[in-house]
Amino acid sequence: MTRNQLEVPSGVGSGVMLDVLQGFVHELRAAGLPVSMTENLDAMRAVEHISLSERETFREVLAATLVKHFRHRRAFDTVFDVYFALYSGGIGEDGEGDGEGGDGEARDESGGVPGQQGSGGSGEGMSNEELAEMLLSALMNMDREQLRQLAAMAVQRFAGMEPGRPVGGTYYLYRTLRQLDYDALAEKMMQQGGPPGQPGEDEPDDPLADRFQREEFEARLKEFRELVEAEIRRRLVADRGVEAMARTLRKPLPEDVDFMHASREEMQQLQHAIEPLTRALAARLAQRRRRRNRGTLDFRQTVRHSLSYGGVPAEPKFRHPKPSKPEIMVVADISGSVASFARFTLQFVYAMAGQFSKVRSWVFIDGIDEVTRFFDESNELTEAVHRVNTEADVVWVDGHSDYGHAFEVFHDRHLHEITPKTAIILLGDARNNYHATQHWVLKELRQKARRLYWLNPEPRGYWDTGDSVVSEYGVHCDGVYECRNLRQLERFVAAVIEA
Repeated sequence: MTRNQLEVPSGVGSGVMLDVLQGFVHELRAAGLPVSMTENLDAMRAVEHISLSERETFREVLAATLVKHFRHRRAFDTVFDVYFALYSGGIGEDGEGDGEGGDGEARDESGGVPGQQGSGGSGEGMSNEELAEMLLSALMNMDREQLRQLAAMAVQRFAGMEPGRPVGGTYYLYRTLRQLDYDALAEKMMQQGGPPGQPGEDEPDDPLADRFQREEFEARLKEFRELVEAEIRRRLVADRGVEAMARTLRKPLPEDVDFMHASREEMQQLQHAIEPLTRALAARLAQRRRRRNRGTLDFRQTVRHSLSYGGVPAEPKFRHPKPSKPEIMVVADISGSVASFARFTLQFVYAMAGQFSKVRSWVFIDGIDEVTRFFDESNELTEAVHRVNTEADVVWVDGHSDYGHAFEVFHDRHLHEITPKTAIILLGDARNNYHATQHWVLKELRQKARRLYWLNPEPRGYWDTGDSVVSEYGVHCDGVYECRNLRQLERFVAAVIEA
């Protein structure tokens, strides 16, 4: 693709736009999205046929060529909004939108051209009440172009943005919407009786129609809020630069979110990510297992098939054994901050249950209880995990972690149930509150089991500090793994199944 083939806004060099595209791809990779060179070239070819002035179409074209999984779309949209913020519409000193990229002139932080004065774009000659009336009218008529200009005027007037000030966009958004009395706008729109052609105040009350009308107005307000956010982002990018803003707004992908420090919103993303992730992993592992277990040579079938080649055994035939599936025993610490780690690991393992011949689970704090029954009796994994957290008998003395006692009880009750097909997975940070470790239990478990693994949600730098005794247990394990997110958990489960 030659540089003059890429359609760009007037005043913006095609070479500059290609540099922006390359920076965009680089930031996607930095955010964790797997973008290959081939996909990069596909994106460059695709944008030959679309102009950046068609912003949403341009976004979808890049998403179609660069995004592999729906979980990555949110990160893609964040990077797109930052990298192409300077090519979105704002307002100029004359009150008109400066277009998709503008005319290339430098503008100050208020949106006007430095050194020029004007009242049209900034609304300097307009009172706050008049601005509010214009906004309400634009919302009622859903005039998107006027809403875009009003959003820019509101940011310029109310956000109080200062060049170089290290303040995030959320602060400026709050200041702007508060001055516009954003929360009361829906009620004001309802009082006006809806858009032209809709029933007004004189019509009989219709709860269903009122509900639909309110939802429509709330959707319009959400669109206006997004316009305000876009204008704030555009000005921040112009002030701080694309790379700095990208680093500020960058968020981890769902599979890279730390279990132990996830926000409520990130927790919900993890919940949604588990099931499709396990389905894809299960299919990949089943295929890999079939290829690996080719079996022994079937001499009779090989000779019989060779008749079609004149007796030459050109295609050897093999007996395909049924691949054995390991039994899994999961023993998880659910005390304190590691509880969220144990919850997601249990959900992941049970979602992968089709890859194991049997899955059994225990949870402990200073006492230990088998919780396999909760998963067998519940239709939903989240319901089963809730029962684990509320009904499991895991307190022996004071409810503080005591790995040694929990392991000793597990040994006494279940050692005879461990077979050479059993893989045992221990989950926890190994912070034992300075109790006796009873590490000999793991030695005996390892002697009877097929494999013994330990998953630790803490960073490796924290291991064996304070009351952590992970190394005392680790010497008896086939492997001790740092497991802080879904990506690491996925890799571990794949390794266990293939072992």
